[in-house]
Amino acid sequence: MSRKIHCLNPISQTGLKLLTADYELTDKAEEAEGILVRSASMHEMELPAGLEAIARAGAGVNNIPLDKCTEKGIVVFNTPGANANGVKELVLAGMLMAARDINGGIEWVKENKEDANISKDMEKSKKKFAGTEIKGKRLGVIGLGAIGVQVANAAADLGMKVYGYDPFISVNGAWQLSPFIEHVTDLDDIYKNCDYITVHVPLLDSTREMINKDAFAKMKDGVVILNYARDLLVNDDDMLEALESGKVHRYMTDFPNPKVTHMPGVIATPHLGASTAESEDNCAEMAVKELMDYLETGSIRNSVNYPACEMPPCRGACRLCIFNVNKPNMIGQFASVLAEEGVNIPDMQNKSKGEVAYTIMDADQEVSQRVVDRLMEIDGVYKVRVMKAE
Repeated sequence: MSRKIHCLNPISQTGLKLLTADYELTDKAEEAEGILVRSASMHEMELPAGLEAIARAGAGVNNIPLDKCTEKGIVVFNTPGANANGVKELVLAGMLMAARDINGGIEWVKENKEDANISKDMEKSKKKFAGTEIKGKRLGVIGLGAIGVQVANAAADLGMKVYGYDPFISVNGAWQLSPFIEHVTDLDDIYKNCDYITVHVPLLDSTREMINKDAFAKMKDGVVILNYARDLLVNDDDMLEALESGKVHRYMTDFPNPKVTHMPGVIATPHLGASTAESEDNCAEMAVKELMDYLETGSIRNSVNYPACEMPPCRGACRLCIFNVNKPNMIGQFASVLAEEGVNIPDMQNKSKGEVAYTIMDADQEVSQRVVDRLMEIDGVYKVRVMKAE
């Protein structure tokens, strides 16, 4: 029987072509075993009873009800880094537009397109659009994930003095970071020293509206703020005050809203960061591969609600995948049930992530519904998935 996949948004054919004959695209979400999504909100959606996984073709997962998915043992994937180059290039474009009044110059040409003397008049008018170069300026990069690292490295290559801040930088991120980037451990060093500040952090309680009046008070006059990560990282009311006072020279953002679009000194784009053919292809490919790998083997990579946990294809009769609360003696209880039922486990993997854990167990014989029911009776178990060896 084919595994059914539902797309809540149009997904690049480059990714969908990776689905083998064992998969079938369905228009009916209620029968889906896997869902592919980009920006569609799933918060009001009734999750299908047979849904095993959701793959977001992109990095942010604010449109997905993570807590509900976790309690139902539904794995949520994202695609970190797949759209990083597309976002990086837009951030660089934002810096250049903030430094040079390119928009103003373009509008002047449009307004004077019927002027027969435009070639002569522009020499007199262009001084109104004079700007500065970014070479030699100081850029602060807050968040050194896949996008932040690329922005930092590219800015350094353009001759900027780059400061990077990320107390949780990964080993992989650290290896990829150019040696010309100054890694600071105090966010105030970025606020006090930088001409340009760009944020590349996820939206968490700790980062919500982190760019606010307290942060502005520490910044240089005439600073440029770039936000191509999440709209709610910036306090809009405080930003308006900072723009009107001249504390902030330009606010470059990919998240227009009714407040932002009426502010002076704002150049906003309509969420174009990952809107490139290459980014959409990359995200779709990664999302489809993650989904297929999980549905076929139970292995998890790049999940936002469950830990990474990988095993080779099952070599036994079947594979058990158990989702549960992360607390002591869960593995012991699993082992006791399986031993009492005469089930031998030659190979297993267990990983935890915060308050949840995930276990893969290969069994030498098929597991009965009785065994599944007994495992589900253990306090703290969310779900038991049984996969027959193929």
